Amino acid sequence: MKFDLVVKNGNVVLENSVEKLDIGILNGKIVEISNKIAEESIEVIDASHQYVMPGMIDAHVHICEPGRTEWEGFVTGTQALAAGGTTSFIDMPLNALPATTTKDALQLKLKSAENKAYVDYALYGGLVPDNLEDLEDLSNQGVVAFKCFMATCGSDEIGDFKNVNDYTLYQGMKKLAELGHVLSIHAENAELTDKLAMEKKAQGKTTARDYVESRPIFTEVDAVKRALLLGKETGCQLHFVHISSAEAVEEILKARKEGQKVTIESCPHYFTLDTEDFERIGPVAKCAPPLRAKTEQEKLWAALQDGKIDILTSDHSPCPPDMKQSDTNNMFEMWGGISGCQNNVDLMFDEAVKKRGVSVSEFSKMIATKPAEIFNLATKGRMKVSYDADIILLDPNKSYTVQAEDLYYRHQHSPYVGRDVNCRVTKTFVRGQLVYDMEQGIVSEPIGKYLTGKNTLIEA
Repeated sequence: MKFDLVVKNGNVVLENSVEKLDIGILNGKIVEISNKIAEESIEVIDASHQYVMPGMIDAHVHICEPGRTEWEGFVTGTQALAAGGTTSFIDMPLNALPATTTKDALQLKLKSAENKAYVDYALYGGLVPDNLEDLEDLSNQGVVAFKCFMATCGSDEIGDFKNVNDYTLYQGMKKLAELGHVLSIHAENAELTDKLAMEKKAQGKTTARDYVESRPIFTEVDAVKRALLLGKETGCQLHFVHISSAEAVEEILKARKEGQKVTIESCPHYFTLDTEDFERIGPVAKCAPPLRAKTEQEKLWAALQDGKIDILTSDHSPCPPDMKQSDTNNMFEMWGGISGCQNNVDLMFDEAVKKRGVSVSEFSKMIATKPAEIFNLATKGRMKVSYDADIILLDPNKSYTVQAEDLYYRHQHSPYVGRDVNCRVTKTFVRGQLVYDMEQGIVSEPIGKYLTGKNTLIEA
């Protein structure tokens, strides 16, 4: 057999082991994994001393195109994803304008992505108060899941995303259960967090710590418990996004043990940054739910090390720099979102694998295999024959410091700037094609394709 590419001598990350193997790639697929491939190949890459693993499937990314491309577009966002070792991502239905809550809005999103994405992408549909009749159309257009907010969100602009009330949540879950879709939930109690924020502002308390105190852990746990109850009643499969507390994790696991279909994600910033970091770094580190105290962070680490967290995602939520500023230095007035997708893989490999002993195979499952399973991306997320050759090389001994000028984001700010990371993604392949190289940067044209729930590739 003549291969398009052979990756030789790497430490290949399989489902339950890491082995020194060669990988043969043809027509964008992995066609051979063996101890030694001797056959002729168009290109050979020596991956000695590096891990060869499935590229990350980042299931929580906000590309703000169309409508707010000045925040982040497909070109800059997907270049950053590729540079960080992500080979596929799922785009959230907000913060683009219009939000992806109707068939027409979804078509605008797909049109805006044409010939711009450097990695493969799937789309979320949104569940909002006025679109119950649109859910089936969105499903038929190939969205892989739906997303709702239990916390207050959106603006007064026409077409912007809105949070659900309990009635919409219940009715939406019933419909999505019929359609066989996962509902991903931002779980924070809207009334409590809104009123607690109003109290703080009325008292002139507007610091980073005041913001954190306005969104305490119990408001996350309360929303999780209410959503689980409705999920149990309707039979809807649930996925909780960016969980920030171990208590919320335990509530979800309790429901899973009782038979509910429910999964959990968390994000690198909840493991690598805490409330004191937020106070030091400032609004670039503002997010919702907020960064937690160090003691709470350690509990979340224990949950991850015990295998209780299913997947890791970036929740890359970019914005222009002026949205991270306030004339009065009022943290409540500034945009809450972290730009982080370019540093997902190596940052968490350093913290979870190198520093805390999580196995490389389990790490690979959290960033690739389990996201593919949850969102039905059938030929993604594994180092396995017949699967897409979405592969990254990671050097565990190559350290670097995150520099703003190296970020591909439209706006080069991130709470990780200045941080030392003790490993590095050196190459990213999407369906066998080299997209990113550590020395050369982005080296391909935008080759990303639209993935539907059945993982049918559609030309964008």
